[in-house]
Amino acid sequence: MPTASPARMDLTREGDTLTITGSGDWTAFSVDNIDVELRKAVENHTGAIHFDTGNVGVMDTAGAWLVERTRQAAQGKAFVHSDDDPSRVKLVSVLKPDAETRAPYLLQEEPLGLLGRFGKATSSAWSDIILAMNLIGAAIAGAQMKSGQKGGIRPISIIHQMDHMGLKAVPVISVMSFLIGMIIAQQGAYQLKVYGEELLTVSLVGILHFREIAVLLTAVMVAGRTGSAITAEIGTMKMREEIDALHVMGLNAVGVLILPRLVALIIVMPALVLLSAVTGIAGAMFVSDLYVGITPSQFMDALRTNVGPEFLIGGLIKAPFMAAVIGVISAVEGMKVGGSSESLGRHTTSAVVRSIFAVILMDGLFAIFFASIGY
Repeated sequence: MPTASPARMDLTREGDTLTITGSGDWTAFSVDNIDVELRKAVENHTGAIHFDTGNVGVMDTAGAWLVERTRQAAQGKAFVHSDDDPSRVKLVSVLKPDAETRAPYLLQEEPLGLLGRFGKATSSAWSDIILAMNLIGAAIAGAQMKSGQKGGIRPISIIHQMDHMGLKAVPVISVMSFLIGMIIAQQGAYQLKVYGEELLTVSLVGILHFREIAVLLTAVMVAGRTGSAITAEIGTMKMREEIDALHVMGLNAVGVLILPRLVALIIVMPALVLLSAVTGIAGAMFVSDLYVGITPSQFMDALRTNVGPEFLIGGLIKAPFMAAVIGVISAVEGMKVGGSSESLGRHTTSAVVRSIFAVILMDGLFAIFFASIGY
C-alpha cells in the first residue's frame, strides 16, 4: 500500500466566513482522518465557506470529492474554492453532477409544442438521408481502406445472403401469393358473376397481380422478414463493437457488412416477384376452376389473350428499386442502434415500418410515372 502524508486541515472563522485550509496529502489513503471532522464543521456552519487547498501536497479523486461534497452541503451559502494548481481545480469541477449542466436545456426541450416536434422530426429525417447517402457511398467504395487495396467484395458473402434472403423466403412468398391470388379471383368472380362476365376475372387477376400485387406483396414480406434481419444483425454487431473492430483492422465496415446484403437483395427481389406472380396466378386458376368453372386451359388462353408481358415487366422494373430502398433503410436503422437491447428493438421496428411505408410510396410514384408515359 502506498504511503501518504496524513491529511490535515485548519478551521478559522472570520465573522460569518469559515475558512478551511488543507495541507498534507489528500488521497484515498489519508483523508479518512479528516472526513468526519470536515462534515461536522460544515453542518454546524451557517455562513460563507472558503476552501483553500493550495498547500495540499497530493490530491486524488477522494480528496477532490471532499471539496465537492462541501460545496454541495453549502447550498444556499457562499462557497469559494481556491488553489494555485489549475489541474486540481479542474479535478474538483469534473465531479460536479451532470444534471447541473443539463437542467437548463431540459427546460427548453419542446418550447414550440407541435411545431417544435415537427422541426425535430424534419431534422432527424434529413440526418437519416445524409447517413443513407454515406452508407451507399461507403458500400460502393468497397471493403478495403488501406492504401493500395481496392474492392474486397467476397462473392461467397453475396451468395450466402442470396440463400438467406431469397431461397429461404420461397415458402412464405409462395404460400402468401397463392392465397392472395385465390382471394382476388374469388372476390372478382363473385362480383362479375352478376353481369355474366366471369371470364373477365382472368384479366382482373392477371393485370392486378402482375403489375401491382406481386411486387407490393413481395416487398412488404421482404421488409418484414429480411429488412428486420438486416437491422438486427448490424445493430447487434454495433452493440458488440464488432464494427469498431473492423475499423481497427483497417476495413470499411460498411463495405464488408452492407454491400453484400444490398447486392444480394437487389438480385433476389425480381426473382421473388416473378415467383409471387406465378403462384398468385396458380391460386387464381385453382379458384376459377373450383368456384366459376373456368378450366385451366380456358384460364391460360384468356390470360395470354388479354394480359401482355408488359404488365409483368412493369412489376419487375420496380423490384430492384424497392429492394435498394429496403436495404438502405434497414442498414441505416441498424447503424443507429445504441448500446441497449431496447434500442435494438426500437430501431428494428422502425426499419420495418419505414420500409413498408417507403415501398408503398414508391409503388404510387411508379404508378404515376407509368401513367404519364402511357405504359
